[in-house]
Amino acid sequence: MERIFWAPAKINLCLHVLGRRADGYHDLCMLMQRVSLADRITIRLVEAPGLIVECPGLELAENEQNIAARAARVVLDAAGRPGGVVVRIDKRIPVAAGLGGGSSDAAAVLVGLNEMLGAPLSRDEMLREGARLGADVPFFVFGETAWATGIGDRLVGAPRLPDVWYVLVNPGFAVSTAWVYGNLRLTSPGGVVKLPEFFDSPWDLVRLLHNDLEPVTIGGYPQVAAVKDALMEAGALGALMSGSGPTVFGLFASEVDAQKACVTLESQADWRVFKVRPLA
Repeated sequence: MERIFWAPAKINLCLHVLGRRADGYHDLCMLMQRVSLADRITIRLVEAPGLIVECPGLELAENEQNIAARAARVVLDAAGRPGGVVVRIDKRIPVAAGLGGGSSDAAAVLVGLNEMLGAPLSRDEMLREGARLGADVPFFVFGETAWATGIGDRLVGAPRLPDVWYVLVNPGFAVSTAWVYGNLRLTSPGGVVKLPEFFDSPWDLVRLLHNDLEPVTIGGYPQVAAVKDALMEAGALGALMSGSGPTVFGLFASEVDAQKACVTLESQADWRVFKVRPLA
């Protein structure tokens, strides 16, 4: 049996760091949204025991050090399946880009393989197992726009957001999430973020845009600020770095405006530029 699943990228419309936890992680408050840029995940069940994860053009961590392989192992163990599985990941989401690509791949394997093997894990169990795999994995298992708190594992569905378009710009280099958090300096404990109950227009989203990690990444990679400026000059209503970066997204009210910005940005530098829609 072989099935194809899609692993979408995410953006953080806001990311507030509320404080450092005793376990070394940080308490966060984020509005997270999936977008239409996605990796293609092919899962094939085979009779021979074993677990293989392939990603053409990208060198993955070996064996079950890879997050997608660990996700597959969770489901195989829950199902008690004697056979094996081959997972192929065709990447479109840039790596180490603040878009959650690795976590989304793991969630797609977790949810997809669970479905193929008759659902040995409940949704709540997948959410718990996802949190053990990585902080962003539960959000992708959750499968909808969400307010995320804790380390990103406590999720509540968000109100319907305005119908907008995004342009993602990746400057072509990777940024280590561990490096960004390691260089984050919290001058005072963060307060509780006031979360809107509804959104009337794109400007409501623009007013929400905030990322406590952005100054840290820009301090080490000033190119991120140049990308943000370029998006605003290309007509974005607002622009923000996603996650720990370096990808920056611009918010546009219409597809026409977003497409014009793509043409402009692609002519300016050797950046990867994507026009995307939010996923409900």
